[in-house]
Amino acid sequence: MLRSRSMKRCILYLLTISLVLTALSFPIGKNSVKAASGGAYETNTYRNLFAEIGKSQSEIDAKLQKAFDQMFYGDDSTQRLFYPVGTDKAYIMDVGDNDVRSEGMSYGMMICVQMDKKKEFDMLWKWAKEYMYHADGQFKGFFAWQCSTSGSKMDNTPASDGEEYFATSLLFASNRWGDGTGIYNYSAEAKALLDAMLHQSDDGVGVNMFNKTEKKVVFCPTSGADAFSDPSYHLPAFYELWALWGEKDNSFWSDAASASRQFFQKATNSTTGLAPDYANFDGSPKDVSWSSGHADFRFDAWRVASNIAVDYAWWGKDSWQVTFADRIQGFFYKEGISSYGNQFTVSGSKLSSDHSPGLVAMNAVASLASTNKSNEFVEELWKVSIPSGKWRYYDGMLYMMGLLHCSGNFKIWKPDSGEILCGDINVDKAVNSIDFALLRKHLLGMSILTGNNLLAADMNKDGSVNSIDFALLRQILLGMPS
Repeated sequence: MLRSRSMKRCILYLLTISLVLTALSFPIGKNSVKAASGGAYETNTYRNLFAEIGKSQSEIDAKLQKAFDQMFYGDDSTQRLFYPVGTDKAYIMDVGDNDVRSEGMSYGMMICVQMDKKKEFDMLWKWAKEYMYHADGQFKGFFAWQCSTSGSKMDNTPASDGEEYFATSLLFASNRWGDGTGIYNYSAEAKALLDAMLHQSDDGVGVNMFNKTEKKVVFCPTSGADAFSDPSYHLPAFYELWALWGEKDNSFWSDAASASRQFFQKATNSTTGLAPDYANFDGSPKDVSWSSGHADFRFDAWRVASNIAVDYAWWGKDSWQVTFADRIQGFFYKEGISSYGNQFTVSGSKLSSDHSPGLVAMNAVASLASTNKSNEFVEELWKVSIPSGKWRYYDGMLYMMGLLHCSGNFKIWKPDSGEILCGDINVDKAVNSIDFALLRKHLLGMSILTGNNLLAADMNKDGSVNSIDFALLRQILLGMPS
């Protein structure tokens, strides 16, 4: 009996060594990593789509840094979007229209928290709070969607996507960097904004940002514009976090996530996967009197694919999202993966032949959920140059967020539990190919892990870091049970 057990242990060890040697010779590459069961919130594992198509971590890191440096500190006239005001404020400018939008400010803040750029985050937040925020009146607690670069409000109306990204980026900032005082008490600011979204009209003045009956985000919190929605404003991946971290209305936010998932199925075309810019709460396309064409797939609607795929990657609650991702990528593949247009009717008739980097980025993010042509869409994003010139604002923002999502660097920053996450060797609250590379270097003697980095590398918690830990980490990254 003792001999039998020893033989089994020996066989297991030999199998493990074989697996490790294979892993050392053939690093994670094309088609090898799939969405982890339960989603990234549960597993803390984020797919690196660029690594899956064979890009090295150093190449990926350099690409991210180059894009950030150009968009935040590049040439004033042709490259940058981030413009400092004094030493403590800054705005993201829509250079094509010469204005500042809550959309871009909140996207900029999200990019900064994901890139660990606290200084730039605080500068953007201070500008938004000083110039865009409504302290009282019809829009109290919300932000004007459009301002001049000097800070004067050009349109007082809030746009719901800005508030959603403001709130979530503030929660991530609180969890990543900790709260300060005043407007830098990030968690308090985020929770006040969440409260306004559902209770702004409790005093009889104003309109809420979510319809409490439909449990869906409204186009704008104004009379009339609160009777329909914008599919690209639906962010169930964020609502699930609000349900976990909010101080109240937790069940509403959970229900809102479910409602958005159902809404996506109704608002996207069953053949093309395309969504309209605006839609009624039943998902049917919506035209408006003040601007034409929004019942079609236009610029807002580009973001729907990313919203759906990220929700799948983070939570894994809706298998239809895989069907959707395959569907929309299938449509664009047929249109010509390197040349498809950027505007269509939802049934697929082309309205514009322009090929836009922002749409390329969103279609690449869809690969977080797709199963067919996913690598080819990621390759297309990798080839795209950093947007520059007059119309670099919207394309640039989506391009940068696309890089973060596709590299596994757009993460859920959770409250610090004080625990060491198994496999999180670089202690960035995620388990991904970077950790795999660090453990590989440690085992090959190229670098030495110490402290919490070493503790996180001890996958089976046996007090030592060896080939068995390497095999277990590889199994996790391959989505295999371990």
